[in-house]
Parts: sequence; C-alpha cells; structure tokens
Amino acid sequence: MEMKKSLLAVLMVFLLMIASACSSGTTSGNSSSSSSSGGDTEKEKIEINVAYGNQPGEPIDQQANKWKELAAEASDGQIVLNLYPSSQLGAEKDVVEQAKMGNNVIVMAGYDFLMDYVPDAGILTAPYLTENLDDLVYLTTTDWFAGLTDKLREQDIDIVNGNTAYGVRHLMTNEKVTTPEELAGLKIRVPNNQMSIKTFEALGATATPTPLGDLYTSLQQGLIDGAENPLPVLQGVKAQEISKHLSLTGHQKFITSWIAGTGFIESLPADVVEILKETGNDAAEYGRTVLEEQTDKVLEEFKNEGVEVHEVEIAPFKAKVSSVYEAFPDWTPGLYEEIQKLLENKQ
Repeated sequence: MEMKKSLLAVLMVFLLMIASACSSGTTSGNSSSSSSSGGDTEKEKIEINVAYGNQPGEPIDQQANKWKELAAEASDGQIVLNLYPSSQLGAEKDVVEQAKMGNNVIVMAGYDFLMDYVPDAGILTAPYLTENLDDLVYLTTTDWFAGLTDKLREQDIDIVNGNTAYGVRHLMTNEKVTTPEELAGLKIRVPNNQMSIKTFEALGATATPTPLGDLYTSLQQGLIDGAENPLPVLQGVKAQEISKHLSLTGHQKFITSWIAGTGFIESLPADVVEILKETGNDAAEYGRTVLEEQTDKVLEEFKNEGVEVHEVEIAPFKAKVSSVYEAFPDWTPGLYEEIQKLLENKQ
C-alpha cells in the first residue's frame, strides 16, 4: 500500500511537470521582458495550470473558462491559464498536495479537503449548516474567515478565490430513497474526505470514496448504488443514465475554493496575483449565474429522461447528521456556535 501511494505521488509530480513543460512561455511565476521588433518591451507570458475534477460544460468549467478569459484581458495577454478539467492532473487530494509542494498549479479544493490542514475549514461544508449559499459566501467576508486563511497559509496553502458557489448537493440512487432508513446498506459515492464520509455514515449508508471521474464507471459496474452532488455535476458525469431516482435532500449547501501553494504564489509578481484574485472573484459571480440557470434546466431534463424526483422531509435527515458536529474533536471549541452568531449578525 505504501509503495502504491509513493508511486501515485511520483506520477502526480510527473503529470504536473509535463503540464508545465507543455507551456511555451514562463510557467515558474517569474516575469521577464523581451524586446519586440519595434523596440518596445513586452512582458513574457506567465502560464499557470488550473486543475479541477468537473467535466467540460459544467458550471465550474464555464467559470474556469471565464476566469481564463478575464485574466488574459486584464493582463493584456500576459497571464495564460491552462485548464485541466476532469481530474486530468489527478484526484483533488493529490493535486492539493502537489500545490503545497510549490508546483505550478491552481486547484479547486473543497473546504472539506482543506480541513486536513486546518480542521476548522471543514465546518463550511458541514451538513445543513446554512439555509442558502448566500450565507456561506457571507462567511468568507468575515474576520473569522480571514483568520482561517492565515492558518492555511501557515500550511503553505494560499486561497486565490474562496467564494465559488458549487451548488446544493442532492442524492441520486438506483433505488428510491425518501428516508434515512432507506439508505441502510447502500454504497454511496462521496468525495474522499472525512466530512462527506462521516455525513453519509451518519445517514446509515456505506460511504464509498471515489474520484469524480470514476463515478460513472463505478455505477456501471455496480461498485456503488448512488452518488450525491449538485444537479449539474450529476448530469456532467451522466449519473442519470444509470441511477433513476433523485432525492432532493439538499444535505449540503456548498461553496468551494481555488488554492495554490504559498511558495508558488510568492514567486509571482504582485500585480499578477492581484489580477488572479480580482478576475477570480468576477468569474465566481459569473459561475453563480450559470449554476442557477443550469440547475433549473437539469432538473427538467432529468424528468424528461425518466428520472423520478422525490421531495423528501428534511427533518429526519437533519436529525441523523447532527452527530457529525461532534465527530471532529480538533475543531475549535464552540465553533458551530461562533458560526451561527456570525450568521445572526449578518447585515
């Protein structure tokens, strides 16, 4: 097992090195000048690899493409974002590790993954924490979140954008599920992080961590009985072709982050970092609009494809997952109460 992990780590480094080598311009984060034929100078291109697990066409992919466009425009073509969707550079957890090592990569990372480095980050993905996505986005504007980013930086992780709306997560299964009891024994695909695993274990399911890119094959081969994610993501991996029951559990209102290694960020010119953050925020707003439009559209398309949509009573699901908030002893004492107080004081 240890040898397998070591080989995987080497492979991830190799893939990132190939991604960097495929860029013809500067990819190390250093900016230099070169003379043009007219005697003027122009800044050498800075190419940055951007990795995420979602499929082409999904809201996250559209947001990434908008970010690429905006960054190029704001930098007069100096910043070139090379996009790698569909987990092309590896699973989320592995690419985060590569980013921490200072590799040229910005990776979309859920706060449930970042809790491996700063435990308190995980509460942003806790089940039924907030009523809507706006509340989660608000939390990223608070002093509490600023403190969180400082702690992540101590772990060599810089948040480039922290308020990307990923959507409301629902449950798609091969069998009808309208109560937690009906989840008993079902193998549900979840991301490979403790928040997702503990949430579905609390609901009575067998939580089965699987890379997003492998979800369809796992359903096809009967390795899992269902999956959970926002509707556009479920459609992006074509889960509806096999699983014909959609339960609107809304168990997580989900925002995510785009992170890079602190060493890599510090290697970039300050103006480039500023452009990345500003255009990242603009792209996140664009992505939110796309997400809302696609979510409504996908629900109707699912129905047309024969998917049975089940409205469920949320209270039993919420009661079942209340134990999750006691499952992380590394959280700061009173963390949940602090979050609720912040939300109460929201203007």
